[in-house]
Amino acid sequence: MLYWIAEHLGFTGLLNLIRYQSFRTGAAVATALFIGLIIGPRFIGWLRVRQGKGQPIRADGPQTHLAKRGTPTMGGLMILTAMSLAILIWMDLSNPYVWSCLFVTLGFGAIGFMDDYDKVRKASTAGVSGRTRLLLEFAIAGIASWIIMGQNGPHLYLPFTDRLYLDLGYAFPLFAAFTIVAFGNAVNLTDGLDGLATMPVIIASVAFMLIVYLAGNVKFATYLGIPHVPGAGELAIFCGAVIGAGLAFLWFNAPPAAVFMGDTGSLALGGALGTIAVVAHHEIVLGIVGGLFVVEAMSVIIQVFFYKRTGKRVFRMAPIHHHFEQLGWSEPTVVIRFWIISLVLALAGLSTLKLR
Repeated sequence: MLYWIAEHLGFTGLLNLIRYQSFRTGAAVATALFIGLIIGPRFIGWLRVRQGKGQPIRADGPQTHLAKRGTPTMGGLMILTAMSLAILIWMDLSNPYVWSCLFVTLGFGAIGFMDDYDKVRKASTAGVSGRTRLLLEFAIAGIASWIIMGQNGPHLYLPFTDRLYLDLGYAFPLFAAFTIVAFGNAVNLTDGLDGLATMPVIIASVAFMLIVYLAGNVKFATYLGIPHVPGAGELAIFCGAVIGAGLAFLWFNAPPAAVFMGDTGSLALGGALGTIAVVAHHEIVLGIVGGLFVVEAMSVIIQVFFYKRTGKRVFRMAPIHHHFEQLGWSEPTVVIRFWIISLVLALAGLSTLKLR
């Protein structure tokens, strides 16, 4: 909105600052952070009143988690509110990538909200059926992927190479939709401990804030040998809004959590990161930067596969963060060590920008 106003007035005086993506990125971080911290207490109080018993806790989960019973969920609504307002204020709303990412983020958030609402209403850990969720997620991701393909082509770029790519043709929307849906659900599976998913999402957003900024600048992209995507740099502001909203939420989600983000937040944030990676042609790098989420999802897949085939478990409990809890690690220990792993993986992902 402010970009449109500044552009309409010719970027005169101080409004010239709004021309720069770096300024608007910092402003989006500050705006989302401020809004999140302001609305947080009242929002959490409102959720407590509306939800009563809060998020149901798995009876077969770690016994230490039973103390979390009564903690309100759907805190993702707070993240989405702060993030969306910052985006609408600071981003160039004529950019189609903005609306593609926002469509996926809010669409996945709506699916997560339905799931959270169903769980709270039924006081059960079983929400919307998995098949229904996946169908809705693929529909939303498929539409966004088709729009993105129309803007920057059906190409899958390979890391560690100088703009070498595979032309996927009409298979690209399927691949892109799978990337978005898979990453959305991977973040959702990671969100099982206080602050566990929030900080890795922030770290991944910082990494992709840099990636999209470089990809959107023809000089930097040419120098680094990465695909140049005109207009992608605007998504640095989107990442900034995610970072600011995530930091505000972490203020209330830090152990012991006053609120859980729920599927409303985790699905939305994962879907947002997946869509940003698709726009920047860095889908494979997303698997490195967000490697923690990939490992969490794979631990569930491996556990289910082997249990159905052999009746035995590979891990004491899945996702894998519960495995370490069962080994005797305290919750803060698991969370902080996973944060460190997430940071290392993000740095490894960023290193691919130069190793070409």
